[in-house]
Amino acid sequence: MNSKAIIYLVILAIIAICLFGYLRSSSVGPGEVNAIAGLPEPVQTKLGKKDETGTHVELKGLEMDVTYKYKYEVDALVVSAHAYNGIGIQDTICPKDLALAWGKVAELNKDIDFQWSQSGRFCRWYINSGEDLAKVGGVDVVNQQSSNNHIFPADSTVKDKLKKVKKGDHIHLEGYLVDISGTNKKGTPFTWTSSTTRDDTGDGACEVIYTTNIEWVP
Repeated sequence: MNSKAIIYLVILAIIAICLFGYLRSSSVGPGEVNAIAGLPEPVQTKLGKKDETGTHVELKGLEMDVTYKYKYEVDALVVSAHAYNGIGIQDTICPKDLALAWGKVAELNKDIDFQWSQSGRFCRWYINSGEDLAKVGGVDVVNQQSSNNHIFPADSTVKDKLKKVKKGDHIHLEGYLVDISGTNKKGTPFTWTSSTTRDDTGDGACEVIYTTNIEWVP
């Protein structure tokens, strides 16, 4: 075999190795997971005496005090993601909502074909049949093992990561459940309060999370 043929084979081998590596990395990339078994309940922890109790944030003309209610950590399946690109206060503070699931809901999300949707800062779900609902354990289980989350990025790094989160991702999120109080450019006051339980529904049941870190779980 001449030298040109050897060089050609070496180049092909390098291309094959790179392509294999790309396929492997792509196979665990964001957006490709749609059902996960064994995800635990979110961890909600009381603040200790030495913990910070909040922070002050100035953001696009808004002045606000962010009060930490609990430390919060969740390992979850993203069943829906919705960006809010308006100019309102809520859209400025929390540019994206993530609907998250764990437990049986995350495990059976694909098998029973949950249909999730988000709009108006709410998340809604639908199942095709009563039999499917029975498999997951009923309405209460779905409500207890899923949540709509208003994500307040703590810094630009978290904000950039949040932009990339999409339906099907397996993520680990850390931060605080918070209450927000502040004023807009005209000095008009506003408030936003987080839920602190996983079994409430309707208006006020969403978690407002001052998010300090987002990571994808392979």
